Amino acid sequence: MIIGIDDTDSKEGMCTTYLAAVLIGKLKPYGRLDGYPLLIRLNPNIKYKTRGNAAIAIPFELKNRDEAEEVKKITIETIENMAVFSEENTNPGVVFIEEKRNDMKSDLAHFSLCAVQDVLEIGDALEILRRHGISYKSFKNGRGLIGALAAAGFALCGLSDSTYELIAYRERKRWGELREIDEDSVWEAAGIPGTWDTVDYKNESIVFAPHTPDPILFGIRGESESAVQRAFSMIKSEPVERHVVYKTNQNTDMHLVHANISEVRDDRSYVLSGTVKTFPKTIEGGHVFFELTDGATLDCAAFEPTKGFRGIVRQLRPGDEITVYGSVKDNTLNLEKLKIASLTMQELKNPLCCGKRMKSKGRGQGYRCEKCGAARKEQETVAIQRNISPGFYEVPPCARRHLSKPLIRFRQPQAASSCVH
Repeated sequence: MIIGIDDTDSKEGMCTTYLAAVLIGKLKPYGRLDGYPLLIRLNPNIKYKTRGNAAIAIPFELKNRDEAEEVKKITIETIENMAVFSEENTNPGVVFIEEKRNDMKSDLAHFSLCAVQDVLEIGDALEILRRHGISYKSFKNGRGLIGALAAAGFALCGLSDSTYELIAYRERKRWGELREIDEDSVWEAAGIPGTWDTVDYKNESIVFAPHTPDPILFGIRGESESAVQRAFSMIKSEPVERHVVYKTNQNTDMHLVHANISEVRDDRSYVLSGTVKTFPKTIEGGHVFFELTDGATLDCAAFEPTKGFRGIVRQLRPGDEITVYGSVKDNTLNLEKLKIASLTMQELKNPLCCGKRMKSKGRGQGYRCEKCGAARKEQETVAIQRNISPGFYEVPPCARRHLSKPLIRFRQPQAASSCVH
């Protein structure tokens, strides 16, 4: 059986991953996990999300097939007891996949990827659930069925790329209180090979613990269970109620679709290549904008939380050939990464004469030296000094989105799958 769950959390102190952690404990008498529970990050641009738009799948091997209904009952009761139904955007859904048919796998593979890259409706999930006779339960408007089915689909069909996160949970009596974590132990644990984004070295901050009043104490991300477990063993903190190692699509860039600018739509995430059209400009609040073109044109932005990354963006100039990675909202791409393919090393300037640049005589009329009166018809090409180089640049850990792949994981290029056309 694969149990998919989504949309049980709230901004005031609940988390779907914690509900899953509790449920895993409750189900131990009925069987065992078949591999790792999955933590699936869905489209990060969905307006209904509470925080990180995560759904959970629990692959479960029953001791006795006759106890399947009891397992479903316990799961539904756990959701009824723990989900925050008073939250307007909390609309839980749970699905139970009990067979593995090829036609089902084909439908779910496409649906699950679309839940990460595109915008789906509740009806899209209901159509697949009914077509394949998948058992499910929804609450309120049932929007959680989308994420629940998508997470279960990944558990059924597999992940093309995956990482691990060990999430440690707080004792309930401490929810909402300031987290007690020994900072020295965190900085030491951050050096464990195969882990990342525990701290932000450049901004000298710890980034693996949330600041919201939810059950999570901290989360350690890495390339393997052994790496995150080793780092976990080094952390000194307040008591941990329980911890779970999740297999996840975090830090994989699964949300990104390769496209042309003319194909871009709001609320999706893209990899776009083109030429810088305008000099970057900084607006109030410290946000930096420039235009990218490949024939069509799109605004790109490095917002203030990306900190020093904005310094790289500010050094771009028209003619630079780049590839941008990020999500589009209001016809603006929010930069997550940037690859500079080539830099323009020349620019046109008014001709030099008598130690100064000539003045323009007007459009199409050429240039004249104010000192000696000499005239020239055309501008001249001069070499310029650049303080950046071709290559990859990324936002710091303090600004990294859950799905964005850090450069530390860029060992070799991978073919990107897409459900967006």
